[in-house]
Amino acid sequence: MIKEMVFGLVGGLGLFLFAMGLMSEGLKGMAGQRLKSLLESLTKHRLVAVLIGALTTCLIQSSSATTVMTVGFVNAGLLSLKQALCVVLGANVGTTFTAWLVSTLGIGGVKITLYTLPAIGLGFLLKIGPRKPKVRSFGQVLLALGLLFLGLDFMKDAFGPLNDSPRVQEVLIAMGHNPLLAVLAGTIVTMLLQSSSASIAMIQILALQGAFGTDWDVALRVAIPYILGDNIGTTITAQLAALPTSRNSKRTAMGHTIFNAIGVLYILPLVWLGVFDKIVTFVTPVELSRSTIMLHLAVAHSTFNVFNTLLFLPVIGWLEAIVLKVLPLRQIELVQKPVVLERHLFNTPVIALEQAKREIVRMAEGAEEAVQQAVEGIVDGNGRSLEKVMIQEDIIDDFQLEITSYLVALSQEQLSEDVSNRLPVLLHTVNDLERIGDHAVNIVEVARRKVEQRIVFSHSALAEAGVLKAEVGTMFGHVRKALESNDKEAAKAALANENNLNRMQLDFRRSHVKRMGDGVCSAEAGLIFCDLVDNVEKIGDHLTNIAQAVIGGLQWAGVEPRVEADAASDRLVAEA
Repeated sequence: MIKEMVFGLVGGLGLFLFAMGLMSEGLKGMAGQRLKSLLESLTKHRLVAVLIGALTTCLIQSSSATTVMTVGFVNAGLLSLKQALCVVLGANVGTTFTAWLVSTLGIGGVKITLYTLPAIGLGFLLKIGPRKPKVRSFGQVLLALGLLFLGLDFMKDAFGPLNDSPRVQEVLIAMGHNPLLAVLAGTIVTMLLQSSSASIAMIQILALQGAFGTDWDVALRVAIPYILGDNIGTTITAQLAALPTSRNSKRTAMGHTIFNAIGVLYILPLVWLGVFDKIVTFVTPVELSRSTIMLHLAVAHSTFNVFNTLLFLPVIGWLEAIVLKVLPLRQIELVQKPVVLERHLFNTPVIALEQAKREIVRMAEGAEEAVQQAVEGIVDGNGRSLEKVMIQEDIIDDFQLEITSYLVALSQEQLSEDVSNRLPVLLHTVNDLERIGDHAVNIVEVARRKVEQRIVFSHSALAEAGVLKAEVGTMFGHVRKALESNDKEAAKAALANENNLNRMQLDFRRSHVKRMGDGVCSAEAGLIFCDLVDNVEKIGDHLTNIAQAVIGGLQWAGVEPRVEADAASDRLVAEA
């Protein structure tokens, strides 16, 4: 009996989790870009943010995916931390949709496999047949739904013997009567499965099979703490996803955990006193019985999350303050923000443009810092240096957003010919600096790969990396001087640095091949070193664009900027 239970549980759970991922990808394929646009269009209205978070999670069936997507918009400067937390509140409500789906289609008398097998067959045909991506995505969703409920059917059959196992029932019921213990168990199970949908579905099926007893009032009361624990456990996924990312990502994930943990803490006394299960029974439109126990647990799950969201929504500022107490703003985040972009200067566009140029110089300093830290991180494997790059990249993105918005707004004013000529060039410069930050992040990713694979550079490779770092540092100095005072000689010196970087790229690649031939370094080390060299050379290209702008009288007269930066800047201006 035990072997059949374990096999049925493992197989059914595997199918369920696989189907959840498949359905998530299919739904994102059907509506992914629209979902992204929906989140981007968030206003400052809290209720709108909550509704969009709930809707997005219902569609993609993953609160963690919604949280990660939201974090991306925070890092891009499109959402504030407070707005992101509102979206997370909504994601908690949206994630209850799966429990309703399971309880509605997976209840006692329904033979799930009667419908799942045709859904799997039709879904597979639609997924591999038509050429239209939307139809293929729909087929993937249909296939996923079939697999999802087939997995549920396997789990239900696996838990069937528990109906005749008084000992197992006694253990589960005893844990359920100790809400703290049941919450802990639910948390651990969800952490292990990395899916609250799967763990809640398991609790629903356990209850259906009588694992919490056949006194359904008692069974509901006993199962609810497990559901509460699932709500804490699901936040661990976002915490793990945020580990290698920026500090803003960590704050959003931390807000998710704090929100759910506080909710469970104040609901637990109501569970202990037997009040919460009575509320659930009262709001559920059908009588509590074996055939409706899964539905009652879905209602309990939704009631907790909806009530918790409604409670926190008016005081979302408090939640933000708590998160900032746990993960406070660092000095680098406090000081390196655009500070002199005053819109009242639009009446004197020349001065407004000079203010923008001052902030661009500060942005260049931040980009230089990011590049230097990234190269240091790949050379010595210093994780702290790599983390600083990610923080600096967030700041660079903030500069890009603020300066671009400022310059685009300035372009709507009555401008002289000189200002009109200089303004688009500054927009290109901002874009080049942002792309430099992106290449610094690329180096960070390469550095992490080097650490994970325990790769060590040879002495000659380390020496060459040092030469690269020094050369690009010198080039940054010349470009900053050229920007600050329109110094064409400094700009020409930067172009000489670019020639050096191009030569180094060729020379260092040749020396890498020779080291491989001599057995001094491995192929893996060589690939990582070449990635470093290529990214530094691309950074030199973007610095060259800026230097050429200065030489051309800030009009690029007689020179051709790099196509990549030029096209990207045009897109940025159009979007702004």
